[in-house]
Amino acid sequence: MHTRKLVLRPNLKFFILIFIFFQQDLLIAQAGDERYSIKGQLKDGLTEGRINGATITLKETAFATTSMNGGNFLVENVYNNRFILNINAPGYQSYQSVVNVKNDLDLGMITLFPIGYENPDENALQKTIRATNISELFTKRPNFIGGNQVFGIPPEPKRLEGNFYLDVKWNKASILLYRDFEVLEGYYARFNISTNTFELRMDEEDVVTTLPGLRVQNIVWVDEVANVPRYFVNGMDLKDNGVPVSGFFEVLVDGQVPLVRRTIASIRESNYNEALMVGERNDQIKKRNTYYYLKDKNIHKVPNRRRKLVSVFDEHTEKMENFIKENSINVKTPSGLFVVFTHYNSMFEGYEPLIPKLLDD
Repeated sequence: MHTRKLVLRPNLKFFILIFIFFQQDLLIAQAGDERYSIKGQLKDGLTEGRINGATITLKETAFATTSMNGGNFLVENVYNNRFILNINAPGYQSYQSVVNVKNDLDLGMITLFPIGYENPDENALQKTIRATNISELFTKRPNFIGGNQVFGIPPEPKRLEGNFYLDVKWNKASILLYRDFEVLEGYYARFNISTNTFELRMDEEDVVTTLPGLRVQNIVWVDEVANVPRYFVNGMDLKDNGVPVSGFFEVLVDGQVPLVRRTIASIRESNYNEALMVGERNDQIKKRNTYYYLKDKNIHKVPNRRRKLVSVFDEHTEKMENFIKENSINVKTPSGLFVVFTHYNSMFEGYEPLIPKLLDD
């Protein structure tokens, strides 16, 4: 009996191993054995040169590669799933993007900037946030394929009408963080004015995470309806009478004298008169826009009279006054201010318009 047990035990182990391998093959077959590749190219945002030796990884996986031969990289044999793509190159800002692998992906040209890069001009935006990556938010990035489902806003308190969002829509965003100047892509975002926080989610998912505004240096999102970019800078990098400002400013016109807009949300209490049955029954959230111009990172409220406004443009005062008169521009309107500041900044070499038109909330 003892000898027979010794003979049967190896056979039992053999059949167990066969069963395990069979089960593994079955699971792989059920999950699908398709494998895909992710490729792209890296360039320096200052020199336009290609970046070799960067490490490209898919977070929390073993998928990794290195850029070479003109900044090209290729990650192979990737299975169908959603990943966070990390790019790290010595001396450069790190880059992070959400990629949804459903087929072979070509991420195209990705721009990296040196760590600690500062804009040599007195513009409102770091060049990082105006890089080639931003234009890709519109249509070219494969990780943004798919519709933009609007995630429902939680019900407001019973007697409070409105919301504290700068824009209630979820818009594709590219975010520049203060820490290590890391660039985040692949998220949909919206901004809560009251709490100074960004809400982020991935496409086709309802899970929302929050990102404190204090961590964000710049953000650009593509308006889901108008299909134009909107740029925002952290007020901590600006000054009002020498003091940093809380919240975010939208950059409408960049250049020598940028035009920015700040949106404030406040609660207007109910003025309903029970006896007369007139007035607003509920409290309401109201949003108000204020326009500023920047000089040496200091914000100044835009004058609402033509004579005071043209004095902002120093030696070009007379030219700007003639331009306003000849074109019958109403400087008391946002669109009029947009035209005036766009014309002034276009006088200087290297000017590039940020947005093709003004969006009024």
